[in-house]
Amino acid sequence: MASRSNPRRSNGHRRDMLRGRVLAAYDVCAICGKPVDKTLRSPHPMSAEVDELIPVSRGGDPLSFNNCRLTHRRCNRLKSDKSDEYARRQLEGKAEQTARALPFATVGLD
Repeated sequence: MASRSNPRRSNGHRRDMLRGRVLAAYDVCAICGKPVDKTLRSPHPMSAEVDELIPVSRGGDPLSFNNCRLTHRRCNRLKSDKSDEYARRQLEGKAEQTARALPFATVGLD
């Protein structure tokens, strides 16, 4: 069985340096737009996290400053590997409509 390593930690020192740069460069959550309190520690839901614009699971580079931004832990968890718009809808409490959620319309079969 092959072990699956975390690509964010494959170069721990470089990732730590990148995280420091992101924390120094940004003060506002890229998803919700509210200020991030950088003194809060994980697992506090409003603590600072570095999020990848293009998720690593979708081919994003976890070690590129251009692919990273600051988010709240809660916002980042809601986003997961989806879009920012998806996370914003989740924060607003709006469910995403699927094909199954659309009303069923019948055509006159008389």
